[in-house]
Amino acid sequence: MRLPFRFLTPFLLAAATLATPAALAAEVPAIVHKRSVEVRQAPDPGAAAITTLRRDTRVAIGAQQGLWYALVLDDGRSGYVRVNEVRMLPSGTEAAGTARPLFQGNAGKGRVTETATVRGIDASDLAGGRHDAAALARMEGYRVDADTAAAHARELGWQARQVSYPGEAKELDTSGQQATRAEKRSGLSAARGLLSKIGGGAIASAPVARVADRAVGKSDQEVAEEERALGPAVTGRVLGVAPLWNNDDAQRRVNLVGRWLASQTSRPGLPWTFGVIDDGEINAYAAPGGYVLVTRGMYELLADDAELAAVIAHELAHVVQRDHFEVIRRQQVREAGKDAVMSQVNAPAAASYAKRYVDRHGAAVLLTGLDRDAEYGADAAAGIYLQRAGFDPLALYSVLQKMAALGDRPAPLAQLYRTHPPLDERMDRLDR
Repeated sequence: MRLPFRFLTPFLLAAATLATPAALAAEVPAIVHKRSVEVRQAPDPGAAAITTLRRDTRVAIGAQQGLWYALVLDDGRSGYVRVNEVRMLPSGTEAAGTARPLFQGNAGKGRVTETATVRGIDASDLAGGRHDAAALARMEGYRVDADTAAAHARELGWQARQVSYPGEAKELDTSGQQATRAEKRSGLSAARGLLSKIGGGAIASAPVARVADRAVGKSDQEVAEEERALGPAVTGRVLGVAPLWNNDDAQRRVNLVGRWLASQTSRPGLPWTFGVIDDGEINAYAAPGGYVLVTRGMYELLADDAELAAVIAHELAHVVQRDHFEVIRRQQVREAGKDAVMSQVNAPAAASYAKRYVDRHGAAVLLTGLDRDAEYGADAAAGIYLQRAGFDPLALYSVLQKMAALGDRPAPLAQLYRTHPPLDERMDRLDR
């Protein structure tokens, strides 16, 4: 999917400028990534430049302020560059059970801790985990409506913008005017019967008829119901493996930020629900139908609401584009055989469909690697959703930088590396 990246043109929000700098546990080595970079006196594009650095010059980052890094220069001076103008150098391969402490502060306000000592969930866990109905109900209890999220956004000065996204998926037609698959099947059966009566029995049983059967799909209403049923079914299985984090503030925060972002997508009417799970790996998951989970490890890495929004925005894109839902549909077709699936006149109800799927697979689909174009597309869409919601899209770049700085496939990022393109490639795409 080719999308314009003009939306990545940096613009500075006042909130970012006034943010309290996040001090680093130690200076972090980096390298100039652009052909030339002007180092400014203050984290402001209008501030005077104190020096110009050329590509591949090694520098040291001493702090982060919004979407700016404070550099420690060789002559003792300090200055600021944007987060996409340099690249943090990886710290090397991390041993299992360790994490490099880059940013200090309170949980969720810019710190990487020893959370990697907690083994992250893997595909086998998600395949065999039990459904935790109580945890799911608790997570859904934190859900907020669009008006509540909009009021929160106004308090913080987040202003919605109009930004076009030609490739964005639209909501399905659930008006009930479409024929259901059963009705379409009934029509085909009648047609075959008529052919038999007029001597077309051979035609009616020929491969041509089976091809016609395969072309008859589910109605938008049926697809929408299945998608919504899969969301809580899959999420409940995740919560049976990694419980919801016992932090009310974090749960409320992800729902307020997430619901505000979701309102800027083409599918604001989904039952959008967000949660932070008590898992030390750095990751996030999107279940079909509007359920998004952020790990505690990821939550603690993020410096501010903009970075949290960036992570959520990427997951929103997967839901909006129905990426995991399409994986599930392909799995079902492969398992049952296309002819068998498409010959069923009576499709199971959405709830039965979802239960049957999770009984067989659990929630392992969330750790299924998607096509790389789907991941790059989710990054591109995240930038658009961030701009629509009043954030600087460079927040996503900042998050990718932090993860890349942890090293070459470190323990906290094990699952993310298995399911996503390399972080440097994702940043290269955003640069372009």
